[in-house]
Amino acid sequence: MPLRETLARVDADLAAGRVPVARQRLRGLISSFPHDLTLRRRLAGVYRLYGDAAEAGRWMYLEEDRNADETAAFEARYRSPGWRMKALAWHGPETKAATAFSEGQLVAVRTACAEKLGHPVDWDDPTSYGDDLEGRYEAPSEPWTVGGVLAGVGCLAAALVFLGIWVNGLVALFD
Repeated sequence: MPLRETLARVDADLAAGRVPVARQRLRGLISSFPHDLTLRRRLAGVYRLYGDAAEAGRWMYLEEDRNADETAAFEARYRSPGWRMKALAWHGPETKAATAFSEGQLVAVRTACAEKLGHPVDWDDPTSYGDDLEGRYEAPSEPWTVGGVLAGVGCLAAALVFLGIWVNGLVALFD
């Protein structure tokens, strides 16, 4: 599906309260277009709806106007440079970055990882920094936030509306 069409669906999903669907579409787009900072910024906005500062910080990490608290939350959740490399989901050389700031951030993370491991690492070769991925990463359990609860309630309401329409359709079918 073309980028514009997918972004239109993301907008429709958000307008309809389908936040998890919008989040998944944006994650897929970032997989396909890892150098597009606009997509990363939009995904950070979706995570703000959930009240997840660490994930908002993750997707805004390459932006100069990022929020310091979100950046700190990202760095606290993804403590090692290897986990940050994995989390940033970058592909290719840092020179493909859209801004000098984002290129500098990418270079700093990769350099820190290489220094920690004592050998070169490459964004496109996760095995090169795999030794810095101690254990299995698990997101910490955090208290519920108002944004997260509202997003969950919105998703539940949308699911109930869909279920109601579906059930009414079945009833009409058998009447």
